[in-house]
Parts: sequence; C-alpha cells; structure tokens
Amino acid sequence: MFKKPKRKLYALIFVLPTFAAFVIGFIYPFFRGIYLSFFQFQIVSKTRFVGFDNYIRAFQDESFLRSFWFTLGFVVVSVILINLIAFFVAYALTLKIRGSNVFRTVFFMPNLIGGIILGYIWHQIFDGLLRNLDMPSLVTNETLGFWGLVILMCWQQAGYMMIIYIAGFQSVPADLYEAAKIDGANKGQLLTNVTLPMMMPSITICSFLTLTNSFKLFDQNLALTGGAPLVDGVWTTRMMALNIYKTFYGEGKAAKGAGQAEGVIFFLIVVVISLVQLYLTRRKEVQA
Repeated sequence: MFKKPKRKLYALIFVLPTFAAFVIGFIYPFFRGIYLSFFQFQIVSKTRFVGFDNYIRAFQDESFLRSFWFTLGFVVVSVILINLIAFFVAYALTLKIRGSNVFRTVFFMPNLIGGIILGYIWHQIFDGLLRNLDMPSLVTNETLGFWGLVILMCWQQAGYMMIIYIAGFQSVPADLYEAAKIDGANKGQLLTNVTLPMMMPSITICSFLTLTNSFKLFDQNLALTGGAPLVDGVWTTRMMALNIYKTFYGEGKAAKGAGQAEGVIFFLIVVVISLVQLYLTRRKEVQA
C-alpha cells in the first residue's frame, strides 16, 4: 500500500512557487540594492567600491534634506487628517442612517483610482479654482502645493480607512454600551471611554497604513506638482520618493549610487517611525 503524502509536503508544493517569486521579486533586489549603495556605477555590471561616500553625499544633498522635512510635515498632517475624517465618517455611517451603504461605496471609490490620474485631475481642479480666486498656481507656490497634496491624499485614502473603522465600530460588543448607559454615561462618554479604547486595533492599522502610504507617496506628487516650484536650485514640494527617483536617474555615475543610498536611508526612516507608531498604539489596545 502507498503511504499518504504528508500535509507538510503539500504545503511546500503550494508555498514554494509563491516564496520563490517573493525572493526573486523582493528579497534579492532589496539586498542587492543595499549592496549597490556602497558602489559607484552606471550599470550594475560595472561598479566601483566607494564605501560610505554615497551616504555622505546623500546627507550633504540639500534637495534630499529638503524633501525629508517636507515629507515629514506632510506625513504628520495627512495622518492626523485622514484618520480624523475616516473615523468620524465611519461613526456617522454606523448610526443606521438611510443610504449608508451607498455612502460607503461613494467614499471608498476614490481609492480605486490610480495616483497619476488623480494627480492630473486634481491639478486641473486646483488650477481652475485658484485662477478664479486670482491666486497663484500650485506649481508656483510651495504652501499651496503642500495643501494640494494633503487634500488629494485625504480624498483618496479616507474612504479606505473608513471601511476599517466601520469594521472596528461593528466589533465593539453591545453589552459594553448597555452597561455604560446603565451607569449613566452620555454619548460623549461612550465615545471616549468605551468606543475609543475598543477601537485601538483599528486605529493601529489605519495609522500604520496612512503613515507608510504618506511616506511612499510618489505618483500623486509627480502628477500634481512635480516638485515645483524650484527655489534657489531646490525643488520645494518634492517628497522623498520622487527625489530619490530623480537623483537615481540624474546625470553621472555618482548619481545612481547616491540615489541608491538615499533609498536605503528612506527605508530605514520609514521602518523606524512605523515600528515606533505600532509600539505606541498597540500599548493602548484592550481586550473585549
């Protein structure tokens, strides 16, 4: 009689193709990129070791430092606004108002549109609106460019986060609300003392997603402002992802190595900040 194959063998058969694709498409390029950040090159087959020169050049690059502070400010503002909007929209849509399912679909739809398309659409909207108000264009004013990116990000991401928050609201046990009402809690106290503590897992997820998505913003930035305006040789609304792309495809052999080093620095920044956020929000999670 033939022995039945073990379940582990079946698991390996199904996992190996996906794992191989993951290694080829992500793991290998990731470590290869870190390796190349210590070299000067035009093509990857011809490299010259330069040690930490690329990293030194990255920290001395005014455009890279400028893009970091611009991105950091954008992340702080967008994470707060997206989560506030998504939370209160989700709260409103869980109050059993008429047509709530239609509103959920409408609010979620912007997330399905590609970033390049969104950027060009909102560019036309902002230009038309600002022209009617006799105000400068987004590409000529840094402040307007910043808030244009924030508005675009909020419009695109809030609906997706809203779905997660709705799931969080629906997972709160009704018994907790009933017990709090018996104790005399009003709507504000129910929100702050019952809903928010029980919603912390959803807040953790949404904060993480908005944080990483805001840091990685690329195509919307490219389409909406392209980094403009250019002031004293520095693109004032370039975010880190776009700046790294422009650096890597700049002229000269040193540009690609510097761009690769900036990419590694960018990765470390996002990882560290994301882990800190996860640690801080998970500490406040409670069990039902």
